[in-house]
Amino acid sequence: MIPFEYRRAQDTETAVATVTGNGRAAYLAGGTNLVDHMKLGLTAPEVLVDITGLALDGIEELPGGGIRLGAGARNSDVAAHPLVRARYPVLARALLSGASGQLRNLATVGGNLLQRTRCVYFQDVTTPCNKRSPRAGCSALDGYTRYHAVLGASSHCVAVHPSDMAVALAALDAVVRVRTAAGERTVPAAELHRLPGEHPERDTVLDHGELITAVDLPPMRFAAHSRYRKARDRAAFAFALVSVAVALDVADGRVQQVRIAFGGLAHKPWRARVAEQALSGAPAETAEFRAAAEAELADAVPLRDNGFKIPVARAMLVSVLRELAGEGVA
Repeated sequence: MIPFEYRRAQDTETAVATVTGNGRAAYLAGGTNLVDHMKLGLTAPEVLVDITGLALDGIEELPGGGIRLGAGARNSDVAAHPLVRARYPVLARALLSGASGQLRNLATVGGNLLQRTRCVYFQDVTTPCNKRSPRAGCSALDGYTRYHAVLGASSHCVAVHPSDMAVALAALDAVVRVRTAAGERTVPAAELHRLPGEHPERDTVLDHGELITAVDLPPMRFAAHSRYRKARDRAAFAFALVSVAVALDVADGRVQQVRIAFGGLAHKPWRARVAEQALSGAPAETAEFRAAAEAELADAVPLRDNGFKIPVARAMLVSVLRELAGEGVA
């Protein structure tokens, strides 16, 4: 039995002050990731601050046509919301491709963003892991790497970020609203997570105690024309080997606007800005789609077991772009 103190937060300010002032305190919302880590011995907080009673679960329309997702909103509620389904189908599809119905009924927007890697070595406390214990070493480098990174990795960590939702949010230019001890700040969703560098123990740019309160989806009319696609080892309840979120606007046969993000390839959701730039103003044709995919993946470095990810990611992106552009199969 691992003892800990449980406190139910009365307001956001008190919750943030409590966790910020105690390096061994943690927020408890849906608990679908934190509780697993406590059971595995990956973390042992002294204090759990329950924030489920705070008014953070709303889903509301913003002026101009955007949507604000409360950090405590359940994944199932977000996926089923009529405005999300109509304006940002890529997000609804990403959420529905993750976990199981039971877990989506508990998991929250904020918790989904902050879930930690499912690398088998991170979850096995008997093996060295720099993410779990800095400077311990990375067991994956000479181990099983089927699920690991091909972009943005370092010699300290090759783990990937597991969230489907975060990939869609990165593609949608979403903004994460954060409550700190000093007030409020915002972080672009595409910049929330870090590449590992020399400090893979830090998953995000947030400091200890900072609390995600909401995620804002900006007005983006062409996001209604979007898709999320995921390759995985089984049809349900499996993390992505490769995934892609795409929103595309085509007029007069040319790409007007495009947003692309990959999952399963890096330590963070990978915003494909090279491909986006290559496609901007280009003919909406297969050859252009292939060239953009090649350019984005040009710096990918496969490990022993995951070289398949590069051609899968390339083919997946081209397929989704063709589908969205309404192009027939050649």
